[in-house]
Amino acid sequence: MTNDPHSNPQPAPRDAHHDHESAPEHPPISGRGASVALILVAILVVGLAIYGIWKRHHNSTVLAETTQQNAAPSVIALPAQPGAPIDTFVLPGNVTAYTDAPLYARTSGYLVHWYFDIGARVKKGALLAEIATPELDQQLAQAQADLTTAETNAGNAKTQAERYQGLVTSDAVSRFDTDTFTTQAASTSSAVKSAQANVERLKQLQGFEKIYAPFDGVVTARGVDTGQLINEGAANELFHMQAI
Repeated sequence: MTNDPHSNPQPAPRDAHHDHESAPEHPPISGRGASVALILVAILVVGLAIYGIWKRHHNSTVLAETTQQNAAPSVIALPAQPGAPIDTFVLPGNVTAYTDAPLYARTSGYLVHWYFDIGARVKKGALLAEIATPELDQQLAQAQADLTTAETNAGNAKTQAERYQGLVTSDAVSRFDTDTFTTQAASTSSAVKSAQANVERLKQLQGFEKIYAPFDGVVTARGVDTGQLINEGAANELFHMQAI
């Protein structure tokens, strides 16, 4: 096919250099590179966060130490107390009761009853035991009869002496007889006092038929039982008491 110079010319092919400019072509980003980038960014963020937390903690510690150093010191005052002894030594000694007394009978007889046993706590004046004394009771009855006789004789002698003293002034009786009756009145008066003393003595002995506690304390021993013969004196210890 021949080309006609007068015919419509065909458009010449367009050169790529004459086209409009376009972005240069780049290779696509791979997935591995993106992951590495994200890890680096995450490490950077975590590092910054850790640094910030440490910095804040450090500042708080420094502030607390500075405040503690500048604050007024606290002082605790304790009362003075004696210290432990430097030297010690042991002294021998015995522990005894404040009051220790054995109780004995002051009259003879038979034990009728006892009221407190070993270990009993008693008050002063408490009745511990009773003793029957039939012989002492008879002696007291006889002494009271003798006292009555002595008082009767003394009354008669006193009456005779007063009568003779009234008659001697008129020479109705002799001076000798008057002195005799006066002396007899005095002697019978002394006999009355002696009989009275004997009665009081036996009454006191009769009062010892009952054994009383002499002080507040504990009965630590009992040496008698009901029906036992009791002898006057220290032959038989009835009770033993201690004030502890």
